[in-house]
Amino acid sequence: MTPRSTGLLCALTAVTIFSVQDGISKHLATAYPPIFVTMIRYWAFAGFALILASRSTVGLKGAASANRLWLQIARGVLLAVQIVISITAFSRVGLAASHSIFAATPLVVACLSVPLLGEKVGWRRWMAIGVGFVGILLIVNPLHATFDYKIVIPVVATLMFALYSVMTRLASRTDTPDTAFFYTGVAGAAAITFIGPFYWTNITFSDWFWMLVLCITGMTGHYLLIRAFGLLDAVVVQPMSYIQTVLVCLIGVFVFGEIMTANMIAGCAIVIAAGIFTIWREARLGRTPPPAIDPPGTP
Repeated sequence: MTPRSTGLLCALTAVTIFSVQDGISKHLATAYPPIFVTMIRYWAFAGFALILASRSTVGLKGAASANRLWLQIARGVLLAVQIVISITAFSRVGLAASHSIFAATPLVVACLSVPLLGEKVGWRRWMAIGVGFVGILLIVNPLHATFDYKIVIPVVATLMFALYSVMTRLASRTDTPDTAFFYTGVAGAAAITFIGPFYWTNITFSDWFWMLVLCITGMTGHYLLIRAFGLLDAVVVQPMSYIQTVLVCLIGVFVFGEIMTANMIAGCAIVIAAGIFTIWREARLGRTPPPAIDPPGTP
């Protein structure tokens, strides 16, 4: 296989694994506190980050040396909180509805990059953002008589992940991807360990199996995603997170019996199209998102 074919295979396998991971997270979150589930995931993820850092060219000490220490810690903690909210959304709102809204992340990042990063967004991307907002309104459907206010949960998760993405871009100006990945795992695990033990719950033997699978899929998915970014440009890999959106919606419908309404399907398609256009425009203008950003709902 050519390096490009290998990279595409790694990226597709990674987003497929992350889709399964979100399904397992929903299953566990219906029986256990999302904070507790996230804490177990983060312990495995932190171990994985430590192993990668120790085997990197700069070593563990080099990966931990951050020029913007507090920024790295803040983004790591923010992602941990965002994952707790995402898992809560999976259990209370549903996989399909949550990921349909998560698809708007690149659009929110483009909005936040103007005041926080000083980037310029042209009229084409502002138009894409506006179209994407229409798609979100279709998904949320605020005028419907049975409008569920729990839909605010995935909206908050999307805003938080977009802020995390912008902070990652800001940190990438002074720190290496090795440092960013190290603090994503270690800072997040340290923060959630202060709170998670208060939500400790006895787990059944069968659910321990699913928890183990959850941790393994997280590490495997991240490894494959890192491999993909090493073989392909970010502009090729980044839009593949939308394949995860489709796969998660299918899992929600066929495994958990969720319902994809016509307005959700139409809105999701509009948001995905607007997001892909935004990523493409950033790449053309030389502002391709850094490879340290993963799809929402991971590690």
